[in-house]
Amino acid sequence: MNILGYLQKIGRALMVPVAVLPAAAILMGIGYWIDPNGWGGGSPLAAFLIKAGAAIIDSMPILFAVGVAYGMSKDKDGSAALAGLVGFLVVTTLLSPGAVAQLQGIPLEQVPAAFGKISNQFIGILTGVIAAELYNRFSSVELHKALAFFSGRRLVPIITSVVMMAVSFVLMAVWPVIYGGLVHFGESIVGMGSTGAGIYAFFNRLLIPIGLHHALNSVFWFDVAGINDIPNFLGGQSSIDAGKAVAGVTGMYQAGFFPIMMFGLPGAALAIYHSAKKENKEKVASIMIAAAFAAFFTGVTEPLEFSFMFVAPVLYVIHAILTGISVFIAASMHWIAGFGFSAGLVDMVLSSRNPLAVNWYMLLLQGLVFFGIYYSVFRLVIVKLNLKTPGREDDEAIPAKAVITDRTELAKQYLEVLGGHDNLVTIDACITRLRLTLKDRSIVDERQLKALGAAGVVKLGEQNLQVILGPLAEIIAGEMKALR
Repeated sequence: MNILGYLQKIGRALMVPVAVLPAAAILMGIGYWIDPNGWGGGSPLAAFLIKAGAAIIDSMPILFAVGVAYGMSKDKDGSAALAGLVGFLVVTTLLSPGAVAQLQGIPLEQVPAAFGKISNQFIGILTGVIAAELYNRFSSVELHKALAFFSGRRLVPIITSVVMMAVSFVLMAVWPVIYGGLVHFGESIVGMGSTGAGIYAFFNRLLIPIGLHHALNSVFWFDVAGINDIPNFLGGQSSIDAGKAVAGVTGMYQAGFFPIMMFGLPGAALAIYHSAKKENKEKVASIMIAAAFAAFFTGVTEPLEFSFMFVAPVLYVIHAILTGISVFIAASMHWIAGFGFSAGLVDMVLSSRNPLAVNWYMLLLQGLVFFGIYYSVFRLVIVKLNLKTPGREDDEAIPAKAVITDRTELAKQYLEVLGGHDNLVTIDACITRLRLTLKDRSIVDERQLKALGAAGVVKLGEQNLQVILGPLAEIIAGEMKALR
């Protein structure tokens, strides 16, 4: 498997732990709605909900270790998740400041500050990847009869603990360097203020086509380089009191996405619809309405972005630039809202009573402006450059979407187009994408995939394929596996 394919595998595994963030956001959001000033001090119910959500947010590093190990394991077995947990506990215990001081024979105050941050998402991901690889390699090993009880899956956590001991000694030397580099990168962006936030948002969108934006997000949204924007925002008043958050600043790497997801992209959808040929408008309308609603309500933008990403890449570059500008404006004006899942209406409503949400309603006004900008710019560029966006194809109309309500039957159709199980090496999914490794990718007909409902197709390396399905992706992946 090439590097991009392997990174794709890690990216889809990251969706397992990230998928719990909406639960934390909902619990904490409702808690802040009930008691926005006392953040639980004036309401036992609010305190209960906020603490429940914080239990998830505060445990993200260990959730990353467990989730990535499970998500990258060959058969999604619980033993892989257990191995991830064991590995994480070994590393974070051996590399805790007290343990490092004892192992190196130095006073505690001389221990590098990096070891005080050893429990973070980066270490969680690293541990999860190693645990998954060990599981895939050793879960079928049979030991001598005297040790038969420890054969197979039971062997993996034991091997993981030993391997992570060795990894810990390596990290004892390299972690301060890695941590210093991550902090320097984060600080260089933070030091640029709102401009840095805009630069981050620009690259966030550019990495969407290959699904590697999650790696960039982890630096700014979680505690990899000390920024930790999402957990600090969700922490509300407790983050302020702990000195982890500043009103008008914390959330700057999130806020500017709301005008884009809720308004800008729907404006682009309207421009694509109005630019379509008359005979194709009805078909384009059904696609654009569904995609625009998903972007506005939930912040899931891939179905819409993939409708023009490859057929009109100039539009996608414009989209990335406008996203960067939007995040820059929101950060500059200190218009702040945050999210636990994505920048849609649900997260905006839930975050609106968070103490760190500053002038959040201005993001709605900004969004209306960006709706007009997206519509005008997209319509002008599509027409002037004669771009082949949906409904403007020269050879034939866009393929009709298959209306198949039975998920098993739909999975069978996808399997047939993909060449059947004999052509599939791995089947997996993240929130919106089927992530596949194929023996022969050349036999796959992209137009048939789109006719079945796919919003787009991404090719990585020689064998890897991503099929953009929206929220159905994980369901279809499960059905495809069950049809073996």
